[in-house]
Amino acid sequence: MASKTTLNARNLEALGAKRLAELLIELSTGDAAAKRRLRLELAGTTGTGEVVREIRKRLTAIAKSRSHVDWQKRKALVKDLDTQRRAIVEQVAKGDPAEALELMWRFLGLADSVFERCDDSSGTVSAVFATAVADLGEIATAAQPEPARLADEVFQALTDNGYGQYDDLIEVLAPALGLEGLEHLKSRMLALAGQSVGRSSSGKQQVVGYGLSGPVYADEMAERSRQSTVRLALMDIADAQGDVDAFIRQYDERARKMPKIAAEIARRLLAAGRTEEAWQTIEAATPKGSGRDAPDLDWADAHIEVLEALGRAEEAQAARWSTFEQALSAEHLRAFLKRLPDFEDLEAEERALAHVERHRSLLHALAFLVSWSALDRAAALVLRRAKELDGDHYEVLTPAADALSARHPLAATLVLRAMIDFALSHSRASRYRHAARHLLECESLATSVPDWGDVETQGAYLARLKKQHGRKSAFWSSPELTKPGLVR
Repeated sequence: MASKTTLNARNLEALGAKRLAELLIELSTGDAAAKRRLRLELAGTTGTGEVVREIRKRLTAIAKSRSHVDWQKRKALVKDLDTQRRAIVEQVAKGDPAEALELMWRFLGLADSVFERCDDSSGTVSAVFATAVADLGEIATAAQPEPARLADEVFQALTDNGYGQYDDLIEVLAPALGLEGLEHLKSRMLALAGQSVGRSSSGKQQVVGYGLSGPVYADEMAERSRQSTVRLALMDIADAQGDVDAFIRQYDERARKMPKIAAEIARRLLAAGRTEEAWQTIEAATPKGSGRDAPDLDWADAHIEVLEALGRAEEAQAARWSTFEQALSAEHLRAFLKRLPDFEDLEAEERALAHVERHRSLLHALAFLVSWSALDRAAALVLRRAKELDGDHYEVLTPAADALSARHPLAATLVLRAMIDFALSHSRASRYRHAARHLLECESLATSVPDWGDVETQGAYLARLKKQHGRKSAFWSSPELTKPGLVR
């Protein structure tokens, strides 16, 4: 049973309305976002109209703002945007879906101005607008707008989609557009495809960048953008209408032989029951080469799906094994083993792990073995091929060291040393604090190493590190290394 001091709705109700109101006023003082949320809740008590006015006022303020939003201010912006989005969905749409639809279009219209002044390296701002697009689909279905009008709004959005905020628009609005709306949108896109991009009145072409073949001009860039917009929209419309042939027509013969595109086409043909055509598409795009290079996984998966659909289960199994061998794909190995009879899977797994250990890329092999929880093999691999460890790849080595440290301290130490050596040898100052932490981990692991064998002991390694990199004061003065009793 929860304590009476546990923060939950039931316990807070016991405080009473007056005390809760006092606390909300106190907690919201100095917190603009909290005050806006409370105003929206209060507006909701008087009806939808007041909530709409509050939302409009805030959306106008956000649209007019020109201040730069760095990573420190981004969280507050995301919270503000999401508060308005939720208010549209939870407070307006339930009572007036038509009004909510107009507000959500207006909300999405903020995207360009927001992205222009915002650091969205984390993707959190994009996520709010992506959620809003999904909300738009549900709201439009409830509002039931006139299909042609909705199609015109979609057209305007897609032709002004500078930050990709409308990429999924046709898919989410297809139910609301219906056949009439989709056909109207298609006709507008086809009309756009027939237009030409005019040049400036001066006749001069503005250079906006440089490609492999030379300068890229503004009118050329505009033409590419127009073609891409039309092609992607027609593909989405084709999917919404279940028209596989219309989807295929958006690619020329050469493009249809590209593995990734062939996979997209083959899956749609399979869904339409056109299995033989799917096989022909996949076969025509079979990757060329020696077989040593990893295949395109989209093509490989589609290849397997088509083989299964044709009833060629043994060939599908062979394709799973081949994909695993070339790409070290754990997903394909699991799928392969799952389809084997009892006991045969154990023998096949042993054969697969032996193959992984022989793989030419140590990093790929190590990442696979760690993800497969084959830590004994991973440790043996590190000890055997330690000189091949590339300390630049911390995204593989850090989790490997963490996984190995408990049972294989010597292997974990070698992995950590690889990252330390890389950071110091290449003077990567931004990694010095991480390297210092890794050095402390090595010191801690040293007491658990029963036998160093041919590996340099921790004391000898530390002495060599000081001799070779003793002048890198930024490393040795790292907070992790300057605490009393630690490495100095």
